[in-house]
Amino acid sequence: MASPDIPASLPADPAASGWHAVLATDAWFGQCPPALRDALCALGRVQRLAPGECLFRRGDAADGLLCVLEGAVRVGAVGQDGSQTLLAFVEPGRWFGEISLIDGRPRTHDAVAEGPTVVLRVPQAPLRQWLDTYPAHWQAIAQLACAKLRMLFGVVEDIARLPLAARLARRLWLEAHGWDDRTAAPRRTLRLPQEQLALLLGVSRQTANKALRALEAEGVLSLRYGSIELIDLDRLARVGEMAGPGS
Repeated sequence: MASPDIPASLPADPAASGWHAVLATDAWFGQCPPALRDALCALGRVQRLAPGECLFRRGDAADGLLCVLEGAVRVGAVGQDGSQTLLAFVEPGRWFGEISLIDGRPRTHDAVAEGPTVVLRVPQAPLRQWLDTYPAHWQAIAQLACAKLRMLFGVVEDIARLPLAARLARRLWLEAHGWDDRTAAPRRTLRLPQEQLALLLGVSRQTANKALRALEAEGVLSLRYGSIELIDLDRLARVGEMAGPGS
């Protein structure tokens, strides 16, 4: 797919040209009507986060649509006993926050920066006003939410029916392809720490590492410091019993 034309309205910054390229990597954004892409860039404002800084917390008022430009964002929650759950690990080019944009209700989870992070925040009020003026574009926002809902349905099913090796392979495949996105060029390097991957799978770090080492021994992937290099995506799909996301 050809990269979309990104307007120059993204807030000026020495790294702006690189951020344009990041936005162009996301297939959902690329498939949005040009008018919506223009609006997201024109209304969006860049926000920098320190490691561990909270972007929003569960129960916070809806404050717009977001996209990671640099770094990563952990979306999850911390229980009263200190236990952590992780719903998503959002890397550059991925959009999130659409649920509260659609229904106007408070945030459902916490979003925390994993290392130094830069996000594009498209504020709630002006974006909803624009969408209400051009209501046909709500369909694209709904498609973003539906893609994630399909992925989550698959994850729930996987927990019930698949062994850990297959669940791990499917999750890595989905992360590489952009959350149930069949058209995105796969990422060969996932900057996904093993601690966060373990939380996504609901297992201990030691258990996740053992499963990763088994895939590494088979030549499917290679473990790097702070990242996972995917070597054989076809074999990864076979281990996960999938020809594509959600299949």
